[in-house]
Amino acid sequence: MPDLFPDQPFIDDFHAAPPTGARTSPEVSMSKIRIYSLAKEVGVDNHRMLEILDGLGVQYKSVSSTIEEDTVELIKQILAEEGTDATGGQVSDPTPDTEVAGETPEPAAAPQPTPAVQTAAPTPEPAPGQMPSEGRAVPPTPTATAPASPATQGAAATQVEERPTAPAEREVPHRAPVVTIMGHVDHGKTSLLDYIRKTKVAAKEAGGITQHVGAFEAQTSKGRIVFIDTPGHEAFTTIRARGANVADIAIIVIAADDSLMPQTREAIAHAQAAKVPMIVAINKIDLAQADPERVKTDLTQLNLVPEEYGGDLVVVPVSARTGEGVEDLLEYISLTAELEDLRADPKGTFSGVIIEGKVDKQAGVLATVMVQEGTLHIGDFLVVGERYGKIKAMTDTGGGRIKEAGPSTPVQVLGFSDVPESGEKVVSAKNEHAARELVDARAGQRRDAENARVRNRLTLEEMMGPVGTVRTVNLILRADTQGSVEALQGILARKESEDVKINVMFAGIGSPSEADVLLASTAEATILCFSVTAAGGVKKIADSKGVEIKSYRIIYELIDEVDRLIKGTSEPVFEEKYLGRAEVRMVIRHPKSGNIAGSYVTDGSLKRNSKAKVTRGRQVVYEGTIVGLKRFKDDVREVQTGYECGINLDWDDVMEGDIIEASEMVEVTSA
Repeated sequence: MPDLFPDQPFIDDFHAAPPTGARTSPEVSMSKIRIYSLAKEVGVDNHRMLEILDGLGVQYKSVSSTIEEDTVELIKQILAEEGTDATGGQVSDPTPDTEVAGETPEPAAAPQPTPAVQTAAPTPEPAPGQMPSEGRAVPPTPTATAPASPATQGAAATQVEERPTAPAEREVPHRAPVVTIMGHVDHGKTSLLDYIRKTKVAAKEAGGITQHVGAFEAQTSKGRIVFIDTPGHEAFTTIRARGANVADIAIIVIAADDSLMPQTREAIAHAQAAKVPMIVAINKIDLAQADPERVKTDLTQLNLVPEEYGGDLVVVPVSARTGEGVEDLLEYISLTAELEDLRADPKGTFSGVIIEGKVDKQAGVLATVMVQEGTLHIGDFLVVGERYGKIKAMTDTGGGRIKEAGPSTPVQVLGFSDVPESGEKVVSAKNEHAARELVDARAGQRRDAENARVRNRLTLEEMMGPVGTVRTVNLILRADTQGSVEALQGILARKESEDVKINVMFAGIGSPSEADVLLASTAEATILCFSVTAAGGVKKIADSKGVEIKSYRIIYELIDEVDRLIKGTSEPVFEEKYLGRAEVRMVIRHPKSGNIAGSYVTDGSLKRNSKAKVTRGRQVVYEGTIVGLKRFKDDVREVQTGYECGINLDWDDVMEGDIIEASEMVEVTSA
């Protein structure tokens, strides 16, 4: 595979064949060039290139879009007039080097221009570990630095060593991007990670050592890229649910012979909720039955339009088995990171995130920390939640001992007494006394919050925004069949108006999962279920996170619930209204619906989805919801006094002799 980032500038830019695995389309003629390739050739960063195109009024989708040859020549003329030669080097300054290196720099009002600032050309004084051409933090290896002329090298060295640093140059440096890979099972996530690890990681990291750290660093010709080696969108969202965003870019892996699958859709929904840039990697293109075009077409059904179809989604065909397209994928990761302008101060206050924790039989508690700001040192005191520890040892992704770690560096630390949870934020303390004080303060805040805790649901205005603005209702749909899902989506689409937007973040078949609850908790969404119910464990997690899961057997009742979310403009006032009671006379064990209470209605009536209170003797043993009512084999909405019925509660511990009392919340209308 040809090198996508050669050391020398392009010799024949407009007639060079595209690299193997590169994404091409019929409209890309031999006289066109991609924006990022031109930027690399002339030695300016992509941000500057996009500024020039904007000034010329040229339309583009992203830096991978192509431009015509006449536009290329015009851009080169503009850069030449600004003081940048064809290879990106600055036009020679007749001023002797001794003046540049002098102790007293020229005043700011001097007529000499500063091309590095005006043209965004490569700064001749890169910070340690940065590429002169891109400004991205990378280890200072020979392959990461573009060659320069001896004069340029000498001038740069003189400036770095002797010229006083101006305040404007002390800016926060770039950091490496952190990437997570998600997708459906068996679509090749692990295989892709393994291929990148084997080809882009130093030899000492072979043999599975990196598996213990939970992340690894890949060295590419565009710099360092950090991959989180913890698969699954559940783990990704668990980290986000605790208030931390550890990944900068999400790679969605889709098999070319399988296209979109349920977990693919879930992964996309989680990446969208995190608001991180997405790149789709169509894997297994080496298979005879591969159909990448089908995958691209299916993506448009999710309103994700690939660039070659006129959208802005980057789609890269790859093969984790042969390596085809992997270089292209790494290049697009670097381009995306550059446009995101990722920066972190290694001299700032330390902060990080726990990726994973475990107990080693020999070493004890080990925690993998992703450094986000500042620098971590041996001997530092770290505070995670309501626990703290002192770093006794640190291990890098190669299994080697290190003494410090800067931003975008995953390290395994030894020093905690308890295993911290994934996604917990990590801060440092000056000493053990300060660490204990912080832990005590957090414990006190938690106890105060628990004592004053009142389970309040979001009001309509809190959930949908202030009146007078376009409000969004976030929903997650679960149904028994694909037909039901599509029907519900169609009905909900017709419910939208100029004032209210219904955002179905995810719609799937089957009972809601823990991943749905995590997504709902981070996006403040409501989970609506049709003909399916949540398992007890999922309900407990939803209750702990304040997520509403509402189940319906009749479709118009679900639609009524959506109408209630949409129609109001202020918080309604409700009061509880007694409906009736029934006596449980037998318990029927059902393999799918759980325990059904065979009951006789002794007073009033019982309604589906009404509130239920179960008393055993004089003690209330349960409060919840009547999720189902049956008369013989038929589902019914209401059962009156004097009739027998089967009552399905979202609770399985009902017993003979229990009394089920039903009530409902009714809106109090003002006179």
